[in-house]
Amino acid sequence: MIQTAQARIGELRIPLVEGVAALGLTLPESAIDKLLQYLDLLVTWNSAYNLSGISDPREMLDRHLLDSLSILPSIDGKRVLDIGTGAGLPGLPLAVCLPEREFHLLDGNGKKMRFLFQVKTQLRLPNVVLVHGRAEDVAEEPLFDTVLSRAVGSLGELLRLGGRLLAPDGRFLAMKSAPADSELAEVKPPYTVLSITELSVPGATTPRHLVCLGRTPGQDGTTA
Repeated sequence: MIQTAQARIGELRIPLVEGVAALGLTLPESAIDKLLQYLDLLVTWNSAYNLSGISDPREMLDRHLLDSLSILPSIDGKRVLDIGTGAGLPGLPLAVCLPEREFHLLDGNGKKMRFLFQVKTQLRLPNVVLVHGRAEDVAEEPLFDTVLSRAVGSLGELLRLGGRLLAPDGRFLAMKSAPADSELAEVKPPYTVLSITELSVPGATTPRHLVCLGRTPGQDGTTA
């Protein structure tokens, strides 16, 4: 098992380094090492814990790791919340690369939380806080500078769940394939769509976009 894991890490190092460079990012070797360790744990635990519908490690690298890292330049502030993190995406890879920021990974699935506890422990990530439960149960104070979500619900539903947790000048980052006009219309005051950015993710086979939402200046965080 140890030899298999080491071989897998060795085979994926170059594609990961090349993918990170294609994203325009520069990461230290220590971050590359931890990302590969996370990927190996994800592959190892996936069959028993059903963490991802993707089983091929190379495909996981593109569709999970690089996809998550594509929004790294958009992360702002010290406190970040990842709603519906699942296997830790996108929050875990981002936390590895941004150790000075605090990432709260929220999910209601106990098996996935156990997996993330193993990752946090093995990779020694003190900036990762695991939250087992629902967004509705998360305390409003202190508020978060950035709230993330990757393929979890519509924009309206995401704001209903996490809008109250966002700092007044914070940003809600929703990763989407291609948001439809009908979904964008779900964003209502006090929130507004600040930007929609097409993400260029190495190896991606479908369109990827980052929808950035924020609170209209002078508005509070309540919704109708």
